[in-house]
Amino acid sequence: MKPDTPIQYVKGVGPRLAERFARLGIATVGDLLCHYPRRYIDYSQPSPIAEAPSGTEVVIRAEVCAKKGAVRLPGGRTMVQATAADDTGTLTLTWFNTHFMADKLLLGEEYYFEGRAKGALSRREMANPIVRTRADVERKPFVAVYPQTDGLASGQIARCVENALAAADPLPEPLPPDYLPRFRMPDKWTAVKNIHHPSSPQALAAARRRLVFEELFTLQIGLSLLKSRGAVKSGAPMQPTGLTPFWDSLPFSPTGAQRRAAAEICADMAAKRPMNRLLQGDVGSGKTLVAAAGIYMAAKNGYQSALMAPTEILAAQHAATLQTFLEPFGLRVALLTGGMKAAQKRTTLAAIAAHEADLVVGTHAVISSGVEFARLGFAVVDEQHRFGVRQRGLLADKSTAPHVLVMSATPIPRTLGLLMYGDLDISILDELPPGRLPVKTYAVTGKKRRDMYHFLDDQIDKGHQVYIVCPRVEESDTEAPGAADLQAVTSYLTDVAGALLPHRRIGLMHGKLKPKEKAAVMEQFKNGELDVLVSTTVIEVGVDVPNATVMVIENAERYGLSALHQLRGRVGRGGGEAYCILISDHTGEAVRDRLRFLCHTQDGFEIAKYDLETRGPGDFFGDRQHGLPTLQLADLMGDTRTLEAAQKCAHELLEQDPKLSAPEHSLLAAQVSHLFERTTFN
Repeated sequence: MKPDTPIQYVKGVGPRLAERFARLGIATVGDLLCHYPRRYIDYSQPSPIAEAPSGTEVVIRAEVCAKKGAVRLPGGRTMVQATAADDTGTLTLTWFNTHFMADKLLLGEEYYFEGRAKGALSRREMANPIVRTRADVERKPFVAVYPQTDGLASGQIARCVENALAAADPLPEPLPPDYLPRFRMPDKWTAVKNIHHPSSPQALAAARRRLVFEELFTLQIGLSLLKSRGAVKSGAPMQPTGLTPFWDSLPFSPTGAQRRAAAEICADMAAKRPMNRLLQGDVGSGKTLVAAAGIYMAAKNGYQSALMAPTEILAAQHAATLQTFLEPFGLRVALLTGGMKAAQKRTTLAAIAAHEADLVVGTHAVISSGVEFARLGFAVVDEQHRFGVRQRGLLADKSTAPHVLVMSATPIPRTLGLLMYGDLDISILDELPPGRLPVKTYAVTGKKRRDMYHFLDDQIDKGHQVYIVCPRVEESDTEAPGAADLQAVTSYLTDVAGALLPHRRIGLMHGKLKPKEKAAVMEQFKNGELDVLVSTTVIEVGVDVPNATVMVIENAERYGLSALHQLRGRVGRGGGEAYCILISDHTGEAVRDRLRFLCHTQDGFEIAKYDLETRGPGDFFGDRQHGLPTLQLADLMGDTRTLEAAQKCAHELLEQDPKLSAPEHSLLAAQVSHLFERTTFN
């Protein structure tokens, strides 16, 4: 079975399961074999009963000493129990509706039980444990746990992987042949087999090191190829333009960081090659003003600019803000979104094509096929983590090698930023405008909810407004897209907010609303026609309502700290005192530590670093929104030595073969292209 064989032909898959695998980005046998475990259950180091940690997954080896018959429970369920023991204590095992599990156990035999242990010291309990024999453990001491999706559990994936490994041809080797002895790494096929079924900790470590190197090496090759696109001559050559008139036109003084970043951008735009720069700054650091300085320089040189934002709300807000910055110079701002009426859209498109618009602000509509710029010289992508590399490229393709600035309010430690945005130069805004007070942050349990609502009432009495954010709820197979999300927010609105704030004007915002409906609700809130906005995280990015002073976040444990910090940044924008209240009933110490950290820290870069160290890159970026290929194995904080080696090798290889056009690099080129969503590099 070849690596490009469709996954439905793997034993145990079929067309229906193939659709579920597609949600994980798995379409072929090769994709399945490269869907690596996220962790392992280690049966080689079982815990004694009395020492088993409570409430966490654990493996216990014990001898079965008693069994009870099935008991019928109310509601038709059945329960069976058995007792196992070791030298330190006894373990009561309970199964519901699976009486055959206990039937298989033999009195006096020793088994391995995996599950969550509860109870105190020598008398422990475990519900619905997984049972393995000594022979099972000797054959497979490590059991892989896979990233899963609705309707496709880790165990199912494991069985399909096992069948694919048995039937597949060996995976070809994409790395140059001298790398394996040079770094003492196993070949690809050996590494893949050992990552799924490691025979020992040493075999697992070697497999992981090899595959992490390949992952980071492939990523670095791709980023370098993207950056080499900018090595061509600029299609928008510009003369240096002094920014003094622009700064003097403002009713406030820009920060030193804003002036420094704007100078870096303008210097890039006056160079011979196209600019590719990331402007990174914490919430409220003033990135839009820096972008406006670049737009001013482009206009002074006779070029148009474009700014792409992730939502229509944010696009409209940017258009209004930039209009105030650019109006003193007679620059014309056009707004282009998917929700516009056809006639209005035709007029706007004609103005863009005729150079009657100096700046075009919009959503994905800006990169649609019908948009033709007369002379695009400067392209800005806001909230880079919401757009993929390809979308950024499509915006750049609207002209011949324009200057590109991408902006992100998701702070990333600088060393990590150099990896994540290896195709970009980086400017950092590390100052907040004067006058912004830190947002007071508190973590409370749901028991305090009624007291908190009294506080919200007081804030509203003082003329302020409040955000209440409910967590995103994942969709199920049986519901229409967004239905679960809609239900969670609407039920909260009626059952909680409406009940505890009965005389207040409460609005509702969620992803199921049409763009016009979202804009209308947001306009009501901005105009003070609503006291409270109950919303999903659709308000996370960029929404600016200076009168809003309180951000309440329900089930705060469901978010990464960087996402919570983003939400917190929505309040306190009017210069007064502001508050963020994190509600969570989660009892885990790690969760409480994370929320306490946020309560005492305002620095987005420190928060990002803590988030990466405690939750890892997958949770940090979340939902594959950062726009770069998802790393399955690499730990961006822990694999720095491997990263350095991968970067060095990538640069060496591209010096020899800048476009990977040599026949011996064809497999590597295909892998790089596949990793970047089949982006082509030419």
